[in-house]
Amino acid sequence: MAAVAEVSGEAVAAKTLDTKPTSESEINVQVQELVAMFKKLNPLAKEFFPSSYPNHQNSFYFLNNGQLSPNNFADTNKPSGNDFYSNNRRRRNNYNQGRRRLNGRAFKAQREDSIRRTVYVSDIDQHVTEERLAALFSSCGQVNDCRICGDPHSVLRFAFVEFADDHGARAALELGGTMLGYYPVRVLPSKTAILPVNPTFLPRSEDEREMCARTVYCTNIDKKVSQAEVKNFFETACGGEVTRLRLLGDHVHSTRIAFVEFALAESATTALSCSGMIVGTQPIRVSPSKTPVRPRVTRPTLH
Repeated sequence: MAAVAEVSGEAVAAKTLDTKPTSESEINVQVQELVAMFKKLNPLAKEFFPSSYPNHQNSFYFLNNGQLSPNNFADTNKPSGNDFYSNNRRRRNNYNQGRRRLNGRAFKAQREDSIRRTVYVSDIDQHVTEERLAALFSSCGQVNDCRICGDPHSVLRFAFVEFADDHGARAALELGGTMLGYYPVRVLPSKTAILPVNPTFLPRSEDEREMCARTVYCTNIDKKVSQAEVKNFFETACGGEVTRLRLLGDHVHSTRIAFVEFALAESATTALSCSGMIVGTQPIRVSPSKTPVRPRVTRPTLH
C-alpha cells in the first residue's frame, strides 16, 4: 500500500511540475495535490532520518503525533562495535581504579604507622638544634627523624620526632616538662607524619655520608646577604674553612636557604651553635644537613 502511495505521489508530483499554472485556482489545486501526496508518504522511510543518527532503522518509530518513541520490535540484544569498545574501556577503567584503591590503602596504612611512631614537641627554645633535640629523645628509642619548625622570629618553636617503633613514641610522652634550654618542652602524640626527604637527595655512598657530617643546613637568610658574606660569616664564627656553599632562593619566599660544607666535621658541629645569630637583618637557623652538597654538573658547550 505504501508503494502504491509512493508511485501515485511521484506521478502527481511529475504532473504538477510539468503543468504550468495559468490561474490562481489552478495554483490552489496543485498545492492541494502536493499536500495530499505528502500525507501518503511513509514516515518510517530511511530518508526521514539523518545519516549521522545511530541505529535509526531499528531503534525508533513515528507515532501519529509526529514524536519519536523506542521501537519495541527492535533487536536490542545484538551488540554493536561501539558497545564492545565501551565495555573494554569500562573494564580498563575499573582495573585502574582498583589499582589506585590498593595503592591508596597501602599509602594510608604506611602514613598511619608513621603517625603512631611520631610525637609533637612544642615550646622549644630558639637556640636548641635538631641534633640536641634528637639526643634528648634518643633515651626513649631509636630516632629516625627530627624536624624543628616554626616562625624564626618567635622565641619558641615546635618539632616532630619520629621513632623506629611506637614503643619509643609512647616512652617519649614521659619527657613532657623536661627543661631544654631555658624552657620546659611539651610532648604530645602527633596528628601528622614527617614528610620524607626525597631519596634522590640522600647520600648514595660512604663518601657522601662523610660529606653530610661536614655540612650544615641554614635557613632564614636575608635576601640582601650575598654568598660571599655567608661564607665569610661561617668561616669567622666557626674558625674553619668552607669548601662548598650552595645559596638558594626564589621570588615566593622572603628569605633564602643555604647548604654549607666545611673542610672538617668539627667546624660543622661548631656551626650548629650559630643558630639564632643575626646575619644581615635576620636571625639564621642552623641544623645538620640530611643531604650532601653535590657539585653542579656543567654541560659541554657546542661550538
